[in-house]
Amino acid sequence: MGGRRGRLIPVEDRALAVELIQEAVTARARVQPACEVLQISVRTYQRWKKNAAMGDQRSTATRFIARRLPDDEREQVVRICCSPEYQDASPYAIYADLLDKGIYTASVSTMYRILRERGLLHHRGESRPGTRHAKPAELKATGPNQVWSWDITYLPTLVNGIFLYGYVLMDVWSRKIVGWEVHTEESESHAQDFFRRMAATQNVRGVHLHSDNGNPMKGATILVLFFALGILPSYSRPRVSNDNPFSESLFKTLKYRPGYPKRFRDTEHARRWFADFVHWYNTEHRHSGIGYMTPEDRHNGRTPKIMAHRNAVLTAARQKHPERWPNGQMNWDEYPVVYLNPEPTTRQSLMRKTA
Repeated sequence: MGGRRGRLIPVEDRALAVELIQEAVTARARVQPACEVLQISVRTYQRWKKNAAMGDQRSTATRFIARRLPDDEREQVVRICCSPEYQDASPYAIYADLLDKGIYTASVSTMYRILRERGLLHHRGESRPGTRHAKPAELKATGPNQVWSWDITYLPTLVNGIFLYGYVLMDVWSRKIVGWEVHTEESESHAQDFFRRMAATQNVRGVHLHSDNGNPMKGATILVLFFALGILPSYSRPRVSNDNPFSESLFKTLKYRPGYPKRFRDTEHARRWFADFVHWYNTEHRHSGIGYMTPEDRHNGRTPKIMAHRNAVLTAARQKHPERWPNGQMNWDEYPVVYLNPEPTTRQSLMRKTA
């Protein structure tokens, strides 16, 4: 009975195998050797002994489904849905209309399933059909000023429904806020002026700039500006905030910072608070994503020296009291590469390294 795994053994052969093994056991043979003679496992013998007449239990077996519509009724569903009366209606509308007429043919899900099998599900109406947006390309940063992320956040004022808008640009590798502004409106013209000022103080040519799909980010005139400055834009998928995680994380830190005013009196108030926050974030905040360095230190290349000092302090402490270090010494290392929207293979590789 041995052979390819997954073969269907006829019921008669199963019953015969069970009978032969039972005869061998009665003759004082052990079960396992008897099963090996027939090239089946003990577990298979036990299953057949319990119910030798059971049908095909393989996952690929063709099974009879009692609730499945017969072929003639399935054809009737297709004829009804494709009739001139219902050819432009959805299965939900067809189902409701038929019930109003005292007719039941099939459930809505069955209608959808039959139409899908026949290739008859298509977008109806003049509206644009839904589209699938590809995940943004992976961006890799091995140093500062290679990949930037920017976004605009709402800043509530004392008047309900009226907001100020914070334009924030950060370096993905160092997490440093490299530029920010506060305005009374969210507009493409402010965004253009913002990046012109950035280009006047920093070399932006060749920088990858990631953002979401807001109008200030994707307007035609700002795209022309980006190409003129040599900035390479990339964009998140619509309504997928996870595609721009660094800016989203920054805004959470900003709005959950102790002392964050729930509402701003005016633009000057917002700008003063923002300036204090950016100074704290860049020069004092120890960021967990970069080894508890400050973004300023990492951006300016001071990470190796600081990490080496931390390791030296730990080594000295371990040498002084080695009994306190039964599991060895933690080693502080720099995170040399940062990925934005990593590919699945890259993500798996990073997980293996941290495991």
